[in-house]
Amino acid sequence: MVLSNREAAGGLEVARRHGVATHLFNDSADAEEWERVLGDARVDLVVLAGYLKRVPNAVVRSWHGRMINIHPSLLPKHGGPGMYGSRVHAAVLAAGEPTSGATVHLVTEEYDRGPILGQAAVPVMPGDTPELLAARVLRVEHLLLPAAVLAAAGAGRAVPFSFDHFPVVQPLA
Repeated sequence: MVLSNREAAGGLEVARRHGVATHLFNDSADAEEWERVLGDARVDLVVLAGYLKRVPNAVVRSWHGRMINIHPSLLPKHGGPGMYGSRVHAAVLAAGEPTSGATVHLVTEEYDRGPILGQAAVPVMPGDTPELLAARVLRVEHLLLPAAVLAAAGAGRAVPFSFDHFPVVQPLA
């Protein structure tokens, strides 16, 4: 199932084309709506992929250990409220970081502070702009998030996972 707070979200259209159920929130701050929709669909794992709104704390608590997010940096660096999209990549460049990457973590009531399940690094290259770095990080995100979901499916719950089997990126030690 794909849920969104935006009618124009690309994920909704992709889901519809493939016959996957969708839901457009009437009010994404309404915990009861979240609980009803997720419960009715018998969802086991919530994956926040590109969802930028705050999930109601009551939902985060009731889905503790079953809600994951992907963030376009190597958390705990460059995360938290307001750190998304090009802001993250600009912060990485401004800090002079030699590497960036992506992190899959459990969602908690505090932005980007949940336990890390997996990370993958990409080099920061000379002459990088936030857009160039974002493109490299996005390629890693597209590999890392499915690996997290597959690991969760295999274990029956969200679990830490290794990214060693993807030679195109280097995992963090």
